[in-house]
Amino acid sequence: MNKLNTKIPDGPLAEKWTIHKNRIRLVNAANKTKLDIIVVGTGLAGASAASSLAELGYNVKAFCFQDSPRRAHSVAAQGGINAAKNYKNDGDSIDRLFYDIMKGGDFRAREAFVRRSAEVSNFVIDQLTAAGVPFAREYSGYLDNRSFGGVQVSRTFYAKGATGQQCLLGAYSGLIRQMSLGKVTLYSRRDMLDVVLIDGKARGIITRNLVSGEIERHSAHAVVLATGGYGTIYYLSTLAVGSNASAAWAAYKKGAFFSNPSFVQIHPTSLPQLNDYQAKLTLMSESLRNDGRIWVPKKKGDKRHPNEIPEEERDYYLERMYPAYGNLAPRDISSRAAKERCDAGYGVGKTGLSVYLDFKDSIAKKGKKVIESKYGNLFELYEKITGDNPYVEPMRIYPAGHYTMGGLWVDYNLMTSIDGLYSIGESNFSDHGANRLGAGSLMQCACDGYFVLPVTIGDYLADDIKTGKIPTDHAAFEEAEKNVNDKLTRLISVNGKQTVTSFHKRLGKIMWDYCGMVRNEEGLKKGLKLLEELKEEFWKDVKVPGTMDELNQELEKAVKVADFFELGRLMCQDALNRKESCGAHFREESQTPNGEAQRIDKEYSYISTWEFTGEEKDHKLHKEPLEFECVKPKERTY
Repeated sequence: MNKLNTKIPDGPLAEKWTIHKNRIRLVNAANKTKLDIIVVGTGLAGASAASSLAELGYNVKAFCFQDSPRRAHSVAAQGGINAAKNYKNDGDSIDRLFYDIMKGGDFRAREAFVRRSAEVSNFVIDQLTAAGVPFAREYSGYLDNRSFGGVQVSRTFYAKGATGQQCLLGAYSGLIRQMSLGKVTLYSRRDMLDVVLIDGKARGIITRNLVSGEIERHSAHAVVLATGGYGTIYYLSTLAVGSNASAAWAAYKKGAFFSNPSFVQIHPTSLPQLNDYQAKLTLMSESLRNDGRIWVPKKKGDKRHPNEIPEEERDYYLERMYPAYGNLAPRDISSRAAKERCDAGYGVGKTGLSVYLDFKDSIAKKGKKVIESKYGNLFELYEKITGDNPYVEPMRIYPAGHYTMGGLWVDYNLMTSIDGLYSIGESNFSDHGANRLGAGSLMQCACDGYFVLPVTIGDYLADDIKTGKIPTDHAAFEEAEKNVNDKLTRLISVNGKQTVTSFHKRLGKIMWDYCGMVRNEEGLKKGLKLLEELKEEFWKDVKVPGTMDELNQELEKAVKVADFFELGRLMCQDALNRKESCGAHFREESQTPNGEAQRIDKEYSYISTWEFTGEEKDHKLHKEPLEFECVKPKERTY
């Protein structure tokens, strides 16, 4: 049996999704009311999926660890959402969006998945507009667009600098409508700690009530994970502090495969670290690169105020290095370029680990009011955090851990290698390859939640019409609950002297130093060794105060960090295996003469898919070959 059956339909690429929709089985309206679906996570992917499934008639149980779905990390997607509407009449099309995503991902994504996202993207904009998302508009009344990194057209729809928040609120409005109709039951302040399998099928989850500490059982005919990415493994990242990988990791340890774990995007426009007490970094939207110019002084160690450095003594290095795209070069390339300039001694600020993002020319050309209308809330955010006014002096930015292209392996129906367990949005690996183009995260989340999963999940559930309710007193629930209790008890029983956060900080530094923007064989092997030593110390000396049966945030954090030790090992192992450079995965041993990523298509044109084989055992690698019928992989030039 082929464990990596992608279920991608035959036929021309542009017709695959239509062919697939016409062939898969359906569940009629009356029978949908007999079926229960669990959706874990209520960000844009989860909220859109839960509301859409409930609208179809399914009974949905939605879970989030926040007190409200409105606090999901989707709110942090500031800059926009892509679609191929071609309102600007600048040559955009579904095919061009498809190609830009393939090229941006350095040709390490499946063509069929990328083509489907590009096609569905146009429906997403219509859906969100109908839901009340206040996208910016031109005087004519058309929705406005702006450009983003890695493309030469304007296809990004936006709501000032708060697009993610507005899209999430649009999806949330549909969610609360279904809650009021009784089709969605929301369980907030719940943390999923395990998935329950009965006869090899996902039939429920084990959660911990984060307020009372109670361990709960929840059953359903299918389980959908919409739990986001794992960028907080670096400790300091642009993600919300609560973002984590534990739900996906629990699924992995139950048999769901994990693909491309080392593909992690570093965002080029984060605020630099300001002190040693920070728990996260703050993102400045990539949209700012439309009007901001990135530069460093031409003289090493130049500590003059930026406004005192004359034009001829400034190095606009992205414009110099990538003239076709300039300041809108893709994220992976822009991030490495900033690191290179800082490492070479041209960085600015007290630490020398930042570069300037300057709006002087745009303000002079367009006027302050125009810039304020586009980015006012982002400028306010920057000034509130740093105390500096970006209208009168440049912002300072530096790359930071951001989006994870890796995630749970899924087939064309978005089902993992466990029957009945689905993964959507950033929690799966499916749509971006080795790098994600800006404004692509909201696009994928909404595509999966609104237009893909609600169609494909019926093909699986058609066999469950006569199954009846799944009992939570089944032996599989007993076993899963016992495993959860054992893990929590073990964490509390260590009773050491060091805080969970102190371990997370050290773990994050190891991952950033050896499996971050730049990797090499020696560093990855050293990172693996340091991870193992720190993990051993963690299980001997971590201090988790309190008990299991109460509100205990230290216990919550301990669960996540324990999982991060295991995931970090897999990330380093995956990065070691892939000796080529591609996209955000940059191996120093594999680069072009001018320092760009050097793919090795003959050896590494595959999806690295890993299988859990047991505690303390090596992960097993499966290679899913990538086949290209409509694009020809070539060197990325910008």
